[in-house]
Amino acid sequence: MTHGEALKKAMKYCAYQDRCQQEVRNKLYDIGAPYESIESILTDLISDNFLNEERFATSYARGKFYYKDWGRAKIKMELKQKKVSDYCINKGMLEIDQDDYEKTILKLITKKGKQLGNSTSPVNQNKIANFLYNKGYESNLIWEALKSG
Repeated sequence: MTHGEALKKAMKYCAYQDRCQQEVRNKLYDIGAPYESIESILTDLISDNFLNEERFATSYARGKFYYKDWGRAKIKMELKQKKVSDYCINKGMLEIDQDDYEKTILKLITKKGKQLGNSTSPVNQNKIANFLYNKGYESNLIWEALKSG
């Protein structure tokens, strides 16, 4: 595969949805792009605005929070696994409105409480807290919401 062919495939891959540099790098390895031209292809994609890690981090954080109800901790962990910079991760976290965040915690507590039946028993409160913690919410916010709710 030539440099030009690999660049075209990478452009198509990035045009479909926002990607991080590591995803594109992995894709280029998978399709058999010339090893010596991978960094050059990434540079071309960045200069042509096909690849923008800040844009990726903000759309990823927004999507995972508003559509999957993930908490900040889980989103940050996933972005770190994708080797996104701390600067971009912090920009992504700004996409999550604090009021929406707290409302989502309460919504998830209510939803999980209905599934468990008696949501005020200590055992069920621990189950709810573990559920929210696994979704990436901070334990101090979880317990505050459980006490107030």
